[in-house]
Amino acid sequence: MHKTVLIVEDEFLIAMDLKLLLERRGWRVLGPAATVEEALELLGDELPAVALLDVTLRDGGVTLVAEVLNAQSVPFVVASAYSKPELLGGEILAGAPNVGKPTEERRLLAVLEKAVRS
Repeated sequence: MHKTVLIVEDEFLIAMDLKLLLERRGWRVLGPAATVEEALELLGDELPAVALLDVTLRDGGVTLVAEVLNAQSVPFVVASAYSKPELLGGEILAGAPNVGKPTEERRLLAVLEKAVRS
């Protein structure tokens, strides 16, 4: 399986933790992208198998990134402390699995694997 994940997260330490954790588990990481603009730039170069999205970024909500992913049929997972991320990021996030924040490693890996398979 082609395990590539785009990480969109504007908190540097969280982003680096996620990157290292996923790389240790055999994933190839695109990013991390801290802004909507960076995320869209990365998506212009390569489509990941799945994306992990923070809901609020430095330059606004992640909604546009989710819409682009959706249009390209790339599944995405949300990492948010909010129980209803769609209230911040719009309806596009309503059905997305939320691994929470802070994210528990086993849950994150299980949800990403499931998203890639579905």
